[in-house]
Amino acid sequence: MNSRHLNLALVDDDKLVVELLKNFFTKNTPIKVNLIAHDGETFIQKLQNSVDHPDIVLLDLRMENMNGIDTMAVLKQDFPELKIIVLSSHYKRSFIGFILKSGANAFIPKDTGLDELQDIIEEVHQKGHYFLPEQIDAIREQILTNAPKPVLDKRKLLSEREIEILKLICLQLTAKEIGEKLFITQRTVEGHKNRILLKTGVKNTAGLVIYSVQHKLIDPEECFLG
Repeated sequence: MNSRHLNLALVDDDKLVVELLKNFFTKNTPIKVNLIAHDGETFIQKLQNSVDHPDIVLLDLRMENMNGIDTMAVLKQDFPELKIIVLSSHYKRSFIGFILKSGANAFIPKDTGLDELQDIIEEVHQKGHYFLPEQIDAIREQILTNAPKPVLDKRKLLSEREIEILKLICLQLTAKEIGEKLFITQRTVEGHKNRILLKTGVKNTAGLVIYSVQHKLIDPEECFLG
């Protein structure tokens, strides 16, 4: 993890889990836990009243007063820059496609080790998504095989430059790395990425990866394992 700390929110109705995570990140990492809530409704309220927004939220699924799914819907509309890692004891293979299409940048089980969780948070912060190796087949089954036929031809929808940048995003290059590779500024890359998000109608980088595989812009093995 780089030396610059990132701000992390913990949203979980299990107070013991929240306390354990907070203590781990405070004592062992540059990660700063700057917002805690025990349900989605309280979290949204705290975000609306905060000037120091988190970069990433670890979000539980099953909570009172607004569950994780409903919370994600509000976050993607009102706080689209916030990256979401769904961390749940209700992790199921059958949920993977739905959770990712709902706007999560990663979906992981709650029994994930703390050191691994730290690595996942860093990867989501840098690259915008994280997939567990065993999720690849599930994504293919749940998203690819049932994907509706696109209305517009992919090469009419996106420019050649946007397709080029989209492929590099799927290969897990950061905006800075893409800029260096294409001899353009990081800001230009981010501008292209925002236009790609608007044109494709997806919600985040994980959605772009899924879109690219659906439309055969990149090989799935390159996307998920590159």
